[in-house]
Amino acid sequence: MAGKDGGPPTIYPTLLYTDAKAAIKQLTEAFGFTERSVYEGEDGQVMHAELAHGAGVVMLGSKGRGGLFDKAMKGAGPAGIYVVVEDVDAHHRRAVEHGAEILMPPTDQDYGSRDYMARDAEGNVWSFGTYAPEPHG
Repeated sequence: MAGKDGGPPTIYPTLLYTDAKAAIKQLTEAFGFTERSVYEGEDGQVMHAELAHGAGVVMLGSKGRGGLFDKAMKGAGPAGIYVVVEDVDAHHRRAVEHGAEILMPPTDQDYGSRDYMARDAEGNVWSFGTYAPEPHG
């Protein structure tokens, strides 16, 4: 989703993974994200990665690297993230083909959206649907 006045998005979900490389693989292969950048430390851990989907970007990195964000996120539970897609059924088929855990198959919602829910390998819940909230302000 574009930001104010059609600029870049103004909200970027940020996640930490025990195995960030596996998360990047799952998000790109099963959920159709595009790898924009991946920066690794000397030890091979993912220091920072950006994955795009449509006009949105999710940032992620490896848990246990130290630093303020890593410490603040210690013990945090899974996150829930919603991603707008045009063809929910095709997106769902791709996720299933790549072994994603499906929590809810494509379903028509009372408010007009069609969406499905999946869980990534580290417990985050990803919802993919046709509903696109419009920012106001």
